Amino acid sequence: MNDLDNMTRMRTAAALAANTEDGAVWRWFSSLMEERRIRWCLAGEQWLVSVDHRHVSTNRDFDSAIRTAKENVGHYLSGGREKRQRRKTSLGAGTNGRIVNAAVDCET
Repeated sequence: MNDLDNMTRMRTAAALAANTEDGAVWRWFSSLMEERRIRWCLAGEQWLVSVDHRHVSTNRDFDSAIRTAKENVGHYLSGGREKRQRRKTSLGAGTNGRIVNAAVDCET
């Protein structure tokens, strides 16, 4: 094998890893969005991201803010479904109506 073959294989492996990571991030995001557990807003020039009413990320770039949010809540989300279900049951239906899934209003 020559250096060009090695470089080509390394680039291919890196691209596959990036695609896998991108897929994981956006599957995570869409799952939380369906469950109405994530919200975000643009405040000035910063994207603020919250999961389960906890602020988890602030970044100028939306993509980076979402990726950082995923990293910051990894351990929290492992038990999040159980916590969310208990809270939903105890609070009753319709109490989480302030969750927004668009960049509109940052006040909660």
